[in-house]
Amino acid sequence: MTLSFPVLPMKAAMGTLPDDAAGPGQWAYEIKWDGYRTLVFVNDGAVRLQSTSGRDVTERWPEFAELAGSVNASTAILDAELVVFDDEGKPRFDLVQQSGVGSDREAVLHLFDVLAVDGTDIVDHPYIDRRRLLDSLIEPGDNWLVPAHRIGDGAALLAATAEQGLEGVIAKRTDSIYRPGSRSKDWVKIKNRVVIDLVVGGYTAGAGNRSTTFGALLVGQMVDGELRFAGGVGTGFDQATLRDLTSRLGAIETDECPFATLPPPKHRRGAHWVEPSIVATVEIAEFTNDGHVRHASFIELRDVSPGDLAG
Repeated sequence: MTLSFPVLPMKAAMGTLPDDAAGPGQWAYEIKWDGYRTLVFVNDGAVRLQSTSGRDVTERWPEFAELAGSVNASTAILDAELVVFDDEGKPRFDLVQQSGVGSDREAVLHLFDVLAVDGTDIVDHPYIDRRRLLDSLIEPGDNWLVPAHRIGDGAALLAATAEQGLEGVIAKRTDSIYRPGSRSKDWVKIKNRVVIDLVVGGYTAGAGNRSTTFGALLVGQMVDGELRFAGGVGTGFDQATLRDLTSRLGAIETDECPFATLPPPKHRRGAHWVEPSIVATVEIAEFTNDGHVRHASFIELRDVSPGDLAG
């Protein structure tokens, strides 16, 4: 298949919800699935999967071998999110990392865009036209589908995703073209975040412009009277906070690790332990299956004792 564009996925910019009232019908909204971005190539009955880095990952997920039979075209290039659901029906990125040949969980492809059909490039077609074509192109199967989208009222969809514990939404201009390999504000990624209080049990040594402060806080949750390690928090600090925290942490350093079990080796390298007397409010995307924070960012210190957080 000869194409007029590089076969790379278009990416969304981080942002906030667009103002639908300022331009009704200008934005479409899709659920942001917490998975593995994948380009799908269909060619005369065969399917090839490609990662965002251009790597061929077809053999890892044999559950998609029959997808070509559900595509109403001889050839096509599709954009998708490869998702694996937990026992409660929630998509989990860590389960994607564990999935593939030999796994007891099968993946599902959410096919949300189309770049070419039967040798014809359609990246210059408006989003809304590509979505209509996609709906007619794909017959849903056990391991693939075209996810729903809605025009307008993004706030309601975002609220629904937050209630269900999903990652967020993607807002897309209805007249936007597909820009392969580019990050465009025509697509906006809006994430739900969780705010939680965690106990500081240590910190890692800083480097570069943080060589005189620290790299990340090592934090934990109080569960059944013990401090369980919950990962590191390395972002969200301004210079004043870095200096203040460095002074506070230095005053409560201890030789003994306060966590019930030692953190993984990557968190112990360059670690300094402190008495678990400081509580930090942190914004996170979610907790992993290991109970560690994901995409954590510091907000502020809390004027409460760790014992007040016991659960």
